[in-house]
Amino acid sequence: MQTLTIIRDLLKLNAEFRTGFVLLLIVLVMALLSFVSPYAAMDVYVVIPDLPPSGEAWLGTTSRGQDVFWQLCAAIRNTLAFGIVVALISRVLSLCIGLIAGYKGGTVDRVLMSINDTFIVMPLFPILVLFYFIMRDSMSWAMLALVMATLGWAYDARLIRSVVMSVKTREFTAQSVFSGMSTRQIVTQEHLPYVLPIVFSTFMNNMNWSIGLEVTLSVLGFTDINTPTIGTMLYWANQHTALVAGVWWWIAFPVALVMMVFVGLFLLANSMNEYIDPRSRLDRLGTA
Repeated sequence: MQTLTIIRDLLKLNAEFRTGFVLLLIVLVMALLSFVSPYAAMDVYVVIPDLPPSGEAWLGTTSRGQDVFWQLCAAIRNTLAFGIVVALISRVLSLCIGLIAGYKGGTVDRVLMSINDTFIVMPLFPILVLFYFIMRDSMSWAMLALVMATLGWAYDARLIRSVVMSVKTREFTAQSVFSGMSTRQIVTQEHLPYVLPIVFSTFMNNMNWSIGLEVTLSVLGFTDINTPTIGTMLYWANQHTALVAGVWWWIAFPVALVMMVFVGLFLLANSMNEYIDPRSRLDRLGTA
């Protein structure tokens, strides 16, 4: 309920949040349109290849005989789903590690933060490429999302831990302990509400990170290239030398759409960070 109240306040008061919300709403509508597409996303040569944007094909067609608009709808659906799955799993990991480390302290904190810091310093891109070569035959869309989720939680776990360490010293935590509440009840009922705005903000940042990395890996061919995503659209466009052949719309529209996603998520995360920071909120009230 607290998170819904914050979102409602931001929609009412923050122009950045409203802009990001509208951009992502447009992208979400396109993703939903993929369910009524007249063509299966995997089918090729269902329309005349290399048609420029026109009334017949709004965003043109590809050299593989696919309508760019409907292909984009399927691609952005899978790309958004990828980002959401990675962000959800990594948020659960960061919450568990951050809440427990911050509340328990002592040896538990040192052990968990040692593991946490190990993940922070690991170079993620070479590790993901290594996973691809090891699991080349089984590296599906879901497997890549799982691998990235297990690598993308460390920074945010440390942030959540710092917030929990501050609320741990407040009186209500001591009252909870004396009233007989268990550790699980204290961290989930008393401390979790304080970190939910941070979880929402880092969710947006983590989606941006995972989508950007997935697009990079797909363009280089280090993913399942048969699953339509923004990255695999660019991969096939590059394989067919779309720019050299003059089929610019095959690259321009996927890039424009993924930029809308990046900008929308950035604006949402930025406005949420501003909402969390009391000094920024006071500055906004002062200039309003």
